Amino acid sequence: MNDPDFFEEAAVTQADAPRRATIHQVAKLAGVSHQTVSRYLRQDGGMKPATRLRIDSAVKALDYRPNLMARSMRTRRTNRLAVILSSTQYFPHRLVLAASAIAHEHGYQLDIVTAEGGAEQRAQRIADLADSGQVDGILSLAPADVPAGARVPVLVSGTYDEEMHSLGELADGSAVSEIIEHLAGLAHRTFFHLAGPQTFASARNRKLVYLEAIARLGLRSYGVVDTDWSAQAGYDAVAALPDDCGVTAVIAANDVLAMGAIRGAFSRGWRVPDDLSVFGWDDDEIARFATPSLSTVIVDREAQGRDAILHLIAAVRGEPAPPTTTHTLNQVVHRESVAPPPHPHP
Repeated sequence: MNDPDFFEEAAVTQADAPRRATIHQVAKLAGVSHQTVSRYLRQDGGMKPATRLRIDSAVKALDYRPNLMARSMRTRRTNRLAVILSSTQYFPHRLVLAASAIAHEHGYQLDIVTAEGGAEQRAQRIADLADSGQVDGILSLAPADVPAGARVPVLVSGTYDEEMHSLGELADGSAVSEIIEHLAGLAHRTFFHLAGPQTFASARNRKLVYLEAIARLGLRSYGVVDTDWSAQAGYDAVAALPDDCGVTAVIAANDVLAMGAIRGAFSRGWRVPDDLSVFGWDDDEIARFATPSLSTVIVDREAQGRDAILHLIAAVRGEPAPPTTTHTLNQVVHRESVAPPPHPHP
């Protein structure tokens, strides 16, 4: 292209573009040294609150953004972290969003990498990525062998299995016992369980706890149905109950099943919670705004994301591992979908 007007316009545009604020300008405005600003950006401890507040105000006033490319060339770091998933069929979006937010706060970009195939292929993908120089650390949410002599830290959280099904505390079903004890305290005696697909450890654990609690408390289970995770499955199971089944409480393995169960009850003239109490699991947003709002189990997946990425950042920086979340990840919450049964037993 030989149009002089085009080049002149491009030159003017480039000249008029605002220049990125520098770390020295931030330091001058905050009244500190640029080394102190650098410590602030690295999230180093020991800084006085007043100093941190002045730097924070200067960063916001100047809209300062660290030049990650320059930093990478200087420190030989990429300021990028990778999260390895074994599948995208079940994407742990809440956990990953929380991890990404923490990574950004600490000056890192988070890359999501899918390693298809089995454990051997995933281990090879991790080894290749660790030696590529493209990332400073790797977090695998699925089971994986850590490659020997990896150039960057590799952490395996053990949070999910090969198919990205929950493991560990995410799959803990002990809250079902608390739910049944609460419902029994309201005088419920006959229960029905929508158990979800038994290929999931979380569904298996909730089913086992359900059966144990029913037996331990001397209650009656009309039945357990191994469903998929869909609302249609919950609807069909409740709609198919005999009129004389005596069921007054449904415990569903997730909120989607529970919402289907509520609609199934309405389809046959049963009111929730007047005739039938329903409990879910997961605390999906729609559960809080449904009518009636759904009693459920809040699962703090964000805490697991924060803990995992903070441990990886500490490993990358050669710092001591931070303390992990101490509260239980699963918390029972009571809402409008639960009430005493219409004809309570003494």
